[in-house]
Amino acid sequence: MPPKVAVVILNWNGRHFLEQFLPSVVQSTYTNLEIVVADNGSTDDSLDFVKKSYPNIKLVVNDQNYGFAGGYNVSLAHVEADYYVLLNSDVEVEAGWIEPVIKYFQADARIGACQPKLRAYHQKTHFEYAGAAGGYIDLFGYAFCKGRFFDICEADEGQYEEPASIFWATGAAMFIKADLFHQAGGFDADFFAHMEEIDLCWRMKRAGYLLYYCPESIVYHVGGGTLPQGNPRKTYLNFRNNLTMLFKNLTFWQLLTIFPIRLLLDLIAALKSLIDRKPADAKAILKAQFYFYQHFLTNLKKRKAAQAQVEQIRLADSQMNRDGWYRKSIIIDYFFKGKRKFPE
Repeated sequence: MPPKVAVVILNWNGRHFLEQFLPSVVQSTYTNLEIVVADNGSTDDSLDFVKKSYPNIKLVVNDQNYGFAGGYNVSLAHVEADYYVLLNSDVEVEAGWIEPVIKYFQADARIGACQPKLRAYHQKTHFEYAGAAGGYIDLFGYAFCKGRFFDICEADEGQYEEPASIFWATGAAMFIKADLFHQAGGFDADFFAHMEEIDLCWRMKRAGYLLYYCPESIVYHVGGGTLPQGNPRKTYLNFRNNLTMLFKNLTFWQLLTIFPIRLLLDLIAALKSLIDRKPADAKAILKAQFYFYQHFLTNLKKRKAAQAQVEQIRLADSQMNRDGWYRKSIIIDYFFKGKRKFPE
């Protein structure tokens, strides 16, 4: 019997996505599979739709909207499996998308989480923003992907067909060892949404685990179903959570050297938003910095807790690997040196 895999789809008022994309998930060919819809306090008819159309799908019903991070933490406590697949409701999957990823896990016990290749649902020739061909991070904590810099996504022309050890696996379609998810403390529920998967992956990397990109598995992501690009709320969450994530996971010396520069870069980003006549974005960035200072003592506790979680899951005689950590500034390379694609 192959290991049990639970595909867990977190839903919030997404009946239209469930109706459109559940069929591809249900047609998955993996033999030891459970499909779970975890409802995050929806007020539409999502639950009735699943009950009537897919009576064999397990339902986990949360009493309120806990966000992406908290929603999965609460829901996964009710799901038993060897591996979880955290799958956004706006994702269409290709046939045979599970099998190659599980082979990766089975071949190397150091792999803690893995992601498939993400293409854009509305432009299937191109990579998709949320994960593309695997997640990376630069010197100052700015996340990017192989195949996606900022808002620019490359066409998939077969240039990223090799499996690779990466820094973070996308939360839009994250495969993760179930016991490791819980032992690592799950997601930081205070994040609500955005950056929580990078924060979790960072803790796993610090403990010696590998995060992997599996090009043989392909899914198509709509993206922006809840908060589209350019939404000030999305800007706020991204900047706020990024600062918290850095503060939790950087070494002491990196905090002294890198973190102050990052704070300055965010202020520059706010100024640029004002120049570009985007006052809502500027306000969101400044609000994110204010939140960090306001919750400084809480973040100190989070930093200590994160270290305890790392020690809880640390692989024997293992240290953090640096795969996927770009030792330069993606901002300088992209905006000042004109580098537009990953190989550059």
